[in-house]
Amino acid sequence: MDTLTKMLIISILILAIILSGNILYTEYIAKPQLLVATTTSLYDTGLLDALKGAYEAKKPVEVIFIPMGTGQAIENAKRGDVDLVLVHSPDLERLFLEEGYGVSRKIFAYNFFAIIGPEEDPAGIGGLSAAEALNRIVAYGETQKSKVWISRGDNSGTHMKEKSLWAKAGFNYSEIMLKPWYDSAGAGMGSVIMKAEEFSAYTLADIGTYLKYFKDKRTSLKPLVAETRELLNVYSAIAVNPKRHPNINFEDAISFIAFLVSDEGQSLIEDYWRSGCGQSLFYGAAKILASDSQLQVAQWIREYAFINGYECPPQYRDSSHPELYSP
Repeated sequence: MDTLTKMLIISILILAIILSGNILYTEYIAKPQLLVATTTSLYDTGLLDALKGAYEAKKPVEVIFIPMGTGQAIENAKRGDVDLVLVHSPDLERLFLEEGYGVSRKIFAYNFFAIIGPEEDPAGIGGLSAAEALNRIVAYGETQKSKVWISRGDNSGTHMKEKSLWAKAGFNYSEIMLKPWYDSAGAGMGSVIMKAEEFSAYTLADIGTYLKYFKDKRTSLKPLVAETRELLNVYSAIAVNPKRHPNINFEDAISFIAFLVSDEGQSLIEDYWRSGCGQSLFYGAAKILASDSQLQVAQWIREYAFINGYECPPQYRDSSHPELYSP
């Protein structure tokens, strides 16, 4: 056998070994992936890392979180680029379900937005309602040459909430956003908090991200308007509809949703950073909604985040997983 033939045989054997190894890895070693598009407010706090660790310890799956604004998360899900979304904009979520892209919505957590700003509070908004505060901020902004309000400006859940607050305060958002004192950052929550810090400006923040940044001494801004009904912030998990995108990892998406609303998942959500901050960054919503609790915040969640009177209207539930909605 000549040298060339030997080299050819050896090359074929090496290639066969490599291919066999890849097949064995793919079939027996590699974990399936669950791709989750998530709002940045959940991601920036570190909560999702804690949930990922606990879930992966129980299930043979790799959970990959992709942070972005709620609007972008839903657009990615419509294309079938992810298996699951974690979002916080009931209006956008309703459309996602109605258009047939999402199924099996579950509300798993809540906290509150807050209007944060410099401790000296030059606009004098402390203790006011959100509408009164925004009116004060507009009046103050008209007297200033620098930026007074920093907006997410990214079609995120926080940005959608901000726009609704401007409307309730009696302002045309398309006019407000053009004011020289108004800055549209087009960035995530953490970046916006840091920019507001830089300008000693006001912004709307989810309290979870704010508390983490405050605890880490990354901001000196203070929550000046907080924990009112109009500032309620509700988080939902929605699986991508497998009828639209048959290749998504639907079963693991449903399994992760079930984990989020389980006793273990809810405890992890409520306990995360409680000892460090003196309060929870997020509160579990599953138990108070499942029990028809008459707590005031449960009523607020139903009024603000339910769709046609349901957490998830029956026609948008996957029929193979009724356990998600069992008492």
